[in-house]
Amino acid sequence: MLYHVEMTVCIPADADGEAIEKLKAEEKAIALSLQQKGLWRHLWRIAGAYANISIFDVDDHDQLHRILSGLPLFPYMEMEVTPLALHPSALDAGESQ
Repeated sequence: MLYHVEMTVCIPADADGEAIEKLKAEEKAIALSLQQKGLWRHLWRIAGAYANISIFDVDDHDQLHRILSGLPLFPYMEMEVTPLALHPSALDAGESQ
């Protein structure tokens, strides 16, 4: 199943800088691993914001929730999740998803 996820990171100004940098490094490692596994298919930065738009390709809602809630920066994120379906006018509409 494909999901469009918009993530906005909201780190409090009084957060421990070293701890946040460690979380960011962990987050990057997890994101790279999930991309290599084909679960995190696209990752786009939103220009001018500490935010991204991502496309996930996972088995179901539960797997997506486990992935998102397991991200190190999850406690500092606001997310909007939208399930996606193939559009009949898409070039790859004849291929199974």
